[in-house]
Amino acid sequence: MASVLLYSAMEFASAFAPSLRAFLVLRALYGIAMGGEWGVGAALAFETLPAEGRGFFSGLLQEGYVVGNLIAAAAYGLLFPIIGWRGMFVVGALPALLVLYIRSQVDESPAWLAARGAEHPERHLGADIRRYFPKFLFLVVLMFAFNSFSHGTQDLYPTFLEKNHHFSPGTVGMVAIIYNIGALLGGVLFGAWSERIGRRRAIVTAALLALPVIPLWAFSTSLPLIALGGFLMMFLVQGAWGVVPAHLNELSPPAVRGTFPGFAYQLGNLLSSRNVVIQTRLAESRFAGNFAPVLAGTVLIVASLLALVTMLGREAKGVDLSVTR
Repeated sequence: MASVLLYSAMEFASAFAPSLRAFLVLRALYGIAMGGEWGVGAALAFETLPAEGRGFFSGLLQEGYVVGNLIAAAAYGLLFPIIGWRGMFVVGALPALLVLYIRSQVDESPAWLAARGAEHPERHLGADIRRYFPKFLFLVVLMFAFNSFSHGTQDLYPTFLEKNHHFSPGTVGMVAIIYNIGALLGGVLFGAWSERIGRRRAIVTAALLALPVIPLWAFSTSLPLIALGGFLMMFLVQGAWGVVPAHLNELSPPAVRGTFPGFAYQLGNLLSSRNVVIQTRLAESRFAGNFAPVLAGTVLIVASLLALVTMLGREAKGVDLSVTR
Protein backbone atom coordinates (compact mmCIF):
# COMPACT_ATOMS: atom_id res chain seq x y z
CA MET A 1 0.00 0.00 0.00
CA ALA A 2 2.87 2.35 0.80
CA SER A 3 4.45 1.65 -2.57
CA VAL A 4 1.23 2.30 -4.50
CA LEU A 5 0.59 5.53 -2.59
CA LEU A 6 4.14 6.77 -3.13
CA TYR A 7 4.31 6.14 -6.86
CA SER A 8 0.84 7.64 -7.31
CA ALA A 9 1.93 10.75 -5.40
CA MET A 10 5.07 11.10 -7.56
CA GLU A 11 2.97 10.57 -10.68
CA PHE A 12 0.60 13.35 -9.61
CA ALA A 13 3.47 15.67 -8.71
CA SER A 14 5.03 15.11 -12.14
CA ALA A 15 2.09 16.94 -13.68
CA PHE A 16 3.22 20.14 -11.94
CA ALA A 17 6.96 19.92 -12.57
CA PRO A 18 8.25 23.47 -13.23
CA SER A 19 11.36 22.35 -15.15
CA LEU A 20 12.93 19.37 -16.85
CA ARG A 21 15.31 18.89 -13.91
CA ALA A 22 12.44 18.79 -11.43
CA PHE A 23 10.56 16.42 -13.72
CA LEU A 24 13.51 14.00 -13.88
CA VAL A 25 13.89 14.03 -10.09
CA LEU A 26 10.21 13.25 -9.66
CA ARG A 27 10.41 10.42 -12.21
CA ALA A 28 13.42 8.96 -10.36
CA LEU A 29 11.44 9.01 -7.10
CA TYR A 30 8.50 7.51 -8.94
CA GLY A 31 10.78 4.69 -10.18
CA ILE A 32 11.92 3.87 -6.65
CA ALA A 33 8.33 3.45 -5.47
CA MET A 34 7.17 1.69 -8.61
CA GLY A 35 10.10 -0.72 -8.52
CA GLY A 36 9.17 -1.70 -4.99
CA GLU A 37 5.69 -2.86 -5.93
CA TRP A 38 6.28 -5.80 -8.26
CA GLY A 39 8.34 -8.02 -5.98
CA VAL A 40 6.17 -7.49 -2.92
CA GLY A 41 2.95 -7.89 -4.91
CA ALA A 42 4.18 -11.11 -6.51
CA ALA A 43 5.25 -12.53 -3.13
CA LEU A 44 1.86 -11.65 -1.63
CA ALA A 45 0.05 -13.30 -4.54
CA PHE A 46 2.02 -16.56 -4.56
CA GLU A 47 2.09 -16.94 -0.80
CA THR A 48 -1.71 -16.61 -0.85
CA LEU A 49 -2.77 -18.53 -3.96
CA PRO A 50 -2.87 -22.36 -4.01
CA ALA A 51 0.13 -24.19 -5.46
CA GLU A 52 -2.19 -25.93 -7.94
CA GLY A 53 -2.55 -23.71 -10.98
CA ARG A 54 0.32 -21.44 -9.92
CA GLY A 55 1.50 -21.21 -13.53
CA PHE A 56 -1.87 -19.94 -14.72
CA PHE A 57 -1.93 -17.32 -11.97
CA SER A 58 1.62 -16.36 -12.92
CA GLY A 59 0.59 -15.65 -16.50
CA LEU A 60 -2.49 -13.78 -15.33
CA LEU A 61 -0.45 -11.64 -12.94
CA GLN A 62 2.27 -10.80 -15.46
CA GLU A 63 -0.15 -9.99 -18.26
CA GLY A 64 -1.71 -7.30 -16.12
CA TYR A 65 1.22 -5.40 -17.67
CA VAL A 66 -0.30 -5.85 -21.12
CA VAL A 67 -3.80 -4.92 -19.96
CA GLY A 68 -2.40 -1.79 -18.34
CA ASN A 69 -0.55 -0.99 -21.54
CA LEU A 70 -3.76 -1.26 -23.55
CA ILE A 71 -5.67 0.92 -21.06
CA ALA A 72 -2.90 3.51 -21.11
CA ALA A 73 -2.93 3.57 -24.92
CA ALA A 74 -6.70 4.03 -24.95
CA ALA A 75 -6.47 6.79 -22.34
CA TYR A 76 -3.80 8.53 -24.39
CA GLY A 77 -5.89 8.42 -27.56
CA LEU A 78 -9.03 9.66 -25.83
CA LEU A 79 -7.68 12.16 -23.32
CA PHE A 80 -4.37 13.56 -24.50
CA PRO A 81 -5.87 15.92 -27.11
CA ILE A 82 -8.10 17.35 -24.36
CA ILE A 83 -5.94 17.45 -21.22
CA GLY A 84 -2.37 17.42 -22.57
CA TRP A 85 0.68 15.75 -21.03
CA ARG A 86 0.25 17.30 -17.59
CA GLY A 87 -3.33 16.07 -17.41
CA MET A 88 -2.18 12.58 -18.36
CA PHE A 89 0.04 12.47 -15.28
CA VAL A 90 -2.91 13.48 -13.12
CA VAL A 91 -4.90 10.57 -14.57
CA GLY A 92 -1.89 8.34 -13.92
CA ALA A 93 -2.27 8.97 -10.19
CA LEU A 94 -5.59 7.11 -10.05
CA PRO A 95 -3.99 3.81 -8.88
CA ALA A 96 -3.83 5.44 -5.44
CA LEU A 97 -7.51 4.54 -5.16
CA LEU A 98 -6.53 0.86 -5.27
CA VAL A 99 -5.20 1.25 -1.74
CA LEU A 100 -8.78 1.50 -0.50
CA TYR A 101 -9.52 -1.91 -2.02
CA ILE A 102 -6.24 -3.44 -0.81
CA ARG A 103 -6.81 -2.15 2.71
CA SER A 104 -10.39 -3.42 2.94
CA GLN A 105 -10.36 -6.61 0.87
CA VAL A 106 -6.83 -8.04 0.65
CA ASP A 107 -5.42 -9.99 3.59
CA GLU A 108 -1.79 -10.54 4.42
CA SER A 109 -0.48 -13.82 3.04
CA PRO A 110 -1.00 -16.92 5.20
CA ALA A 111 2.76 -17.55 5.07
CA TRP A 112 3.52 -14.11 6.54
CA LEU A 113 0.81 -14.43 9.19
CA ALA A 114 2.02 -17.88 10.21
CA ALA A 115 5.58 -16.64 10.64
CA ARG A 116 4.63 -13.40 12.36
CA GLY A 117 5.00 -14.71 15.90
CA ALA A 118 8.15 -16.73 15.22
CA GLU A 119 11.65 -15.58 16.04
CA HIS A 120 13.48 -14.31 12.95
CA PRO A 121 16.99 -12.92 12.69
CA GLU A 122 17.20 -9.27 11.70
CA ARG A 123 17.59 -9.00 7.94
CA HIS A 124 20.11 -6.83 6.08
CA LEU A 125 19.93 -6.57 2.31
CA GLY A 126 23.71 -6.50 1.80
CA ALA A 127 24.24 -9.53 4.02
CA ASP A 128 21.43 -11.41 2.32
CA ILE A 129 22.90 -10.72 -1.12
CA ARG A 130 26.32 -11.98 0.01
CA ARG A 131 24.77 -15.05 1.60
CA TYR A 132 22.80 -16.00 -1.48
CA PHE A 133 25.08 -14.36 -4.06
CA PRO A 134 25.23 -17.24 -6.61
CA LYS A 135 21.42 -17.45 -6.70
CA PHE A 136 21.07 -13.68 -6.80
CA LEU A 137 23.60 -13.34 -9.64
CA PHE A 138 21.80 -16.02 -11.64
CA LEU A 139 18.45 -14.25 -11.20
CA VAL A 140 19.92 -10.91 -12.29
CA VAL A 141 21.42 -12.47 -15.45
CA LEU A 142 18.13 -14.26 -16.13
CA MET A 143 16.17 -11.03 -15.77
CA PHE A 144 18.67 -9.18 -17.95
CA ALA A 145 17.94 -11.72 -20.68
CA PHE A 146 14.20 -11.45 -20.10
CA ASN A 147 14.15 -7.65 -20.15
CA SER A 148 16.36 -7.56 -23.24
CA PHE A 149 13.87 -9.93 -24.90
CA SER A 150 10.89 -7.69 -24.16
CA HIS A 151 12.55 -4.29 -24.64
CA GLY A 152 14.31 -5.52 -27.75
CA THR A 153 11.04 -6.42 -29.42
CA GLN A 154 8.70 -3.73 -28.07
CA ASP A 155 10.42 -0.40 -27.58
CA LEU A 156 11.35 0.43 -31.17
CA TYR A 157 8.71 -1.56 -33.02
CA PRO A 158 6.20 1.33 -33.31
CA THR A 159 9.05 3.58 -34.54
CA PHE A 160 10.01 0.89 -37.05
CA LEU A 161 6.43 0.79 -38.35
CA GLU A 162 6.28 4.59 -38.65
CA LYS A 163 9.74 5.25 -40.08
CA ASN A 164 10.39 2.25 -42.30
CA HIS A 165 6.84 1.31 -43.33
CA HIS A 166 5.42 4.84 -43.19
CA PHE A 167 2.29 3.73 -41.37
CA SER A 168 0.00 6.36 -39.89
CA PRO A 169 -0.36 6.62 -36.09
CA GLY A 170 -3.79 5.01 -36.42
CA THR A 171 -2.39 2.02 -38.27
CA VAL A 172 0.46 1.67 -35.79
CA GLY A 173 -2.08 1.77 -32.98
CA MET A 174 -4.14 -0.96 -34.65
CA VAL A 175 -1.07 -3.20 -35.05
CA ALA A 176 -0.17 -2.50 -31.40
CA ILE A 177 -3.61 -3.64 -30.26
CA ILE A 178 -3.26 -6.84 -32.29
CA TYR A 179 0.15 -7.74 -30.91
CA ASN A 180 -0.85 -6.83 -27.36
CA ILE A 181 -3.75 -9.28 -27.65
CA GLY A 182 -1.20 -11.88 -28.72
CA ALA A 183 0.94 -10.97 -25.71
CA LEU A 184 -2.00 -11.37 -23.33
CA LEU A 185 -2.91 -14.78 -24.72
CA GLY A 186 0.68 -15.99 -24.78
CA GLY A 187 1.37 -15.02 -21.19
CA VAL A 188 -1.67 -16.81 -19.81
CA LEU A 189 -1.34 -19.91 -22.00
CA PHE A 190 2.38 -20.49 -21.45
CA GLY A 191 1.99 -19.74 -17.76
CA ALA A 192 -0.69 -22.41 -17.49
CA TRP A 193 1.29 -24.81 -19.71
CA SER A 194 4.29 -24.49 -17.38
CA GLU A 195 2.24 -26.42 -14.80
CA ARG A 196 2.43 -29.47 -17.06
CA ILE A 197 5.90 -29.25 -18.61
CA GLY A 198 7.82 -27.21 -16.01
CA ARG A 199 8.86 -23.58 -15.83
CA ARG A 200 12.18 -23.98 -17.64
CA ARG A 201 10.75 -25.94 -20.54
CA ALA A 202 7.96 -23.43 -21.04
CA ILE A 203 10.40 -20.49 -21.09
CA VAL A 204 12.88 -22.22 -23.39
CA THR A 205 10.11 -23.34 -25.76
CA ALA A 206 8.70 -19.81 -26.06
CA ALA A 207 12.15 -18.27 -26.58
CA LEU A 208 13.23 -20.75 -29.25
CA LEU A 209 9.90 -20.62 -31.11
CA ALA A 210 10.44 -16.87 -31.49
CA LEU A 211 13.42 -17.53 -33.78
CA PRO A 212 11.50 -18.85 -36.84
CA VAL A 213 9.01 -15.96 -36.47
CA ILE A 214 11.78 -13.36 -37.06
CA PRO A 215 11.43 -13.14 -40.88
CA LEU A 216 7.65 -12.68 -40.69
CA TRP A 217 7.95 -10.14 -37.85
CA ALA A 218 10.85 -8.03 -39.11
CA PHE A 219 10.87 -8.38 -42.89
CA SER A 220 7.21 -8.61 -43.99
CA THR A 221 6.04 -5.87 -46.35
CA SER A 222 2.23 -6.12 -46.23
CA LEU A 223 0.10 -4.91 -43.34
CA PRO A 224 -1.68 -8.25 -42.71
CA LEU A 225 1.62 -10.16 -42.51
CA ILE A 226 3.18 -7.49 -40.30
CA ALA A 227 0.21 -7.68 -37.94
CA LEU A 228 0.44 -11.49 -37.91
CA GLY A 229 4.17 -11.34 -37.24
CA GLY A 230 3.63 -8.89 -34.38
CA PHE A 231 0.91 -11.08 -32.88
CA LEU A 232 3.07 -14.22 -33.00
CA MET A 233 6.23 -12.53 -31.70
CA MET A 234 4.48 -10.92 -28.74
CA PHE A 235 2.59 -14.18 -28.09
CA LEU A 236 5.96 -15.86 -27.60
CA VAL A 237 7.78 -13.00 -25.84
CA GLN A 238 5.05 -12.63 -23.25
CA GLY A 239 4.58 -16.39 -23.29
CA ALA A 240 8.04 -16.65 -21.78
CA TRP A 241 7.30 -13.74 -19.46
CA GLY A 242 4.09 -15.33 -18.22
CA VAL A 243 6.19 -17.89 -16.34
CA VAL A 244 8.39 -15.25 -14.66
CA PRO A 245 6.39 -14.39 -11.51
CA ALA A 246 6.05 -18.03 -10.45
CA HIS A 247 9.57 -19.02 -11.51
CA LEU A 248 11.27 -16.09 -9.76
CA ASN A 249 9.40 -16.66 -6.51
CA GLU A 250 10.04 -20.39 -6.60
CA LEU A 251 13.78 -19.85 -7.18
CA SER A 252 14.17 -17.19 -4.48
CA PRO A 253 15.38 -18.21 -0.99
CA PRO A 254 12.32 -18.26 1.31
CA ALA A 255 13.74 -15.80 3.85
CA VAL A 256 14.15 -13.05 1.22
CA ARG A 257 11.21 -13.81 -1.06
CA GLY A 258 9.83 -10.28 -0.62
CA THR A 259 13.13 -8.75 -1.74
CA PHE A 260 14.98 -10.98 -4.18
CA PRO A 261 12.47 -11.34 -7.05
CA GLY A 262 11.74 -7.62 -7.41
CA PHE A 263 15.36 -6.53 -6.85
CA ALA A 264 16.71 -9.03 -9.39
CA TYR A 265 13.96 -8.03 -11.83
CA GLN A 266 14.81 -4.33 -11.60
CA LEU A 267 18.58 -4.84 -11.75
CA GLY A 268 18.10 -6.89 -14.91
CA ASN A 269 15.88 -4.12 -16.22
CA LEU A 270 18.57 -1.54 -15.44
CA LEU A 271 21.25 -3.55 -17.24
CA SER A 272 19.07 -3.78 -20.35
CA SER A 273 17.95 -0.14 -20.26
CA ARG A 274 20.42 0.97 -22.97
CA ASN A 275 18.84 -1.44 -25.42
CA VAL A 276 16.86 1.16 -27.36
CA VAL A 277 19.88 3.48 -27.67
CA ILE A 278 22.11 0.69 -28.96
CA GLN A 279 19.47 -0.48 -31.44
CA THR A 280 18.90 3.05 -32.74
CA ARG A 281 22.60 3.77 -33.19
CA LEU A 282 23.15 0.50 -35.00
CA ALA A 283 20.23 1.15 -37.35
CA GLU A 284 21.49 4.67 -38.14
CA SER A 285 25.20 3.87 -38.47
CA ARG A 286 25.11 0.47 -40.16
CA PHE A 287 21.78 0.17 -41.99
CA ALA A 288 20.90 3.72 -43.09
CA GLY A 289 18.01 3.97 -40.65
CA ASN A 290 16.54 0.55 -41.43
CA PHE A 291 15.50 -1.06 -38.13
CA ALA A 292 14.56 -4.47 -39.58
CA PRO A 293 18.00 -6.15 -39.46
CA VAL A 294 18.69 -4.68 -36.01
CA LEU A 295 15.39 -5.96 -34.61
CA ALA A 296 15.98 -9.36 -36.22
CA GLY A 297 19.51 -9.60 -34.83
CA THR A 298 18.34 -8.55 -31.38
CA VAL A 299 15.77 -11.34 -31.18
CA LEU A 300 18.25 -13.90 -32.51
CA ILE A 301 20.77 -13.00 -29.80
CA VAL A 302 18.56 -12.39 -26.77
CA ALA A 303 16.13 -15.28 -27.37
CA SER A 304 19.08 -17.66 -27.64
CA LEU A 305 20.64 -16.12 -24.51
CA LEU A 306 17.38 -16.46 -22.59
CA ALA A 307 17.02 -20.12 -23.55
CA LEU A 308 20.64 -20.86 -22.58
CA VAL A 309 20.50 -19.08 -19.21
CA THR A 310 17.17 -20.71 -18.35
CA MET A 311 18.49 -24.18 -19.15
CA LEU A 312 21.49 -23.56 -16.87
CA GLY A 313 19.17 -22.84 -13.95
CA ARG A 314 17.19 -25.28 -11.89
CA GLU A 315 13.54 -26.29 -11.90
CA ALA A 316 11.60 -25.42 -8.74
CA LYS A 317 8.01 -25.84 -9.88
CA GLY A 318 5.64 -26.51 -7.03
CA VAL A 319 8.04 -25.60 -4.22
CA ASP A 320 6.28 -24.84 -0.92
CA LEU A 321 5.91 -21.06 -0.73
CA SER A 322 4.41 -21.23 2.74
CA VAL A 323 7.95 -21.60 4.08
CA THR A 324 9.38 -18.19 4.97
CA ARG A 325 12.85 -19.05 6.31
